[in-house]
Amino acid sequence: MLFVLLLVVYIIILLGNILILLVIFNNYSLHTPMYFFLSNLSICEVVFTTNIVPNMLDDLLSEDGSISLPGCLTQYYFFSSTATTECLLLALMAYDRYLAICRPLHYSSLMNFQFCCQTSMWAWLAGLTISMVTLILLCKSHFCGPNIIDNFFCDLSPLIELSCSNTFLIEIESFIFASILTLLPFVYIIVTYIIILYNIYKIPSSTGRKKAFSTCSSHLAVVATYYGTLITMYVAPSRKQISSISKALSLLYTVVTPLLNPIVYSLRNKEIHIALNDILKHFNILFNKHDNLSL
Repeated sequence: MLFVLLLVVYIIILLGNILILLVIFNNYSLHTPMYFFLSNLSICEVVFTTNIVPNMLDDLLSEDGSISLPGCLTQYYFFSSTATTECLLLALMAYDRYLAICRPLHYSSLMNFQFCCQTSMWAWLAGLTISMVTLILLCKSHFCGPNIIDNFFCDLSPLIELSCSNTFLIEIESFIFASILTLLPFVYIIVTYIIILYNIYKIPSSTGRKKAFSTCSSHLAVVATYYGTLITMYVAPSRKQISSISKALSLLYTVVTPLLNPIVYSLRNKEIHIALNDILKHFNILFNKHDNLSL
């Protein structure tokens, strides 16, 4: 039952994010900064879940459930790099909403295509580079103790627990980078949304307030779920956590949050709905023409 449940969730995550990419790519009206960042987020989610869930499904079916050390370190690297990139992308989305609501007259000049490309590129490079530092330190460690990971994927804390080397440098480096890349963007998003909500409150029309807030509510829900679990897992002392709670939180941000992103943040969007309906109508017309030609 757990295998079937996770398989269905994984398929929904893949289809949802791929559908978002196709809709945005094929609809010129969605070629805006917000949907550009959404596209990057969808790519990040596909890599993030594909790195973990297929191996998890294989472990549920097989009695072995083993993974090689290089495979484990590779899984950790892609997990860490995409998680870091997603944190930065969510912060960029908050900045985009701030400019759209609080500085609408300067939005087009500040949030241009070049800025979007550069900031997204730096978000990906930061995730890939910083995670590489931790990976190099892990590769220099020796693993000579018990070889059982008390988790469903190769996370940093279980790997540190299995290391026979001095892991002080890894723990300090991980704590510093996790604090910078988790707490600082999270605080930035909170402050940004306080300013956004204050400006929404000053809008005289109730319809205008609802419309402005609707563009932010879904993003806030994803941010609260994603950043909340990351802060609990990686900024709080993980050694003192109860194992079952730790694994439940890991499951939350590796499976549940990627499932929420296409459903809550994107597919609820009216512009996405309109673009999706246009594509479906186009395919329906092509299908009807094909039937008529066949007849």
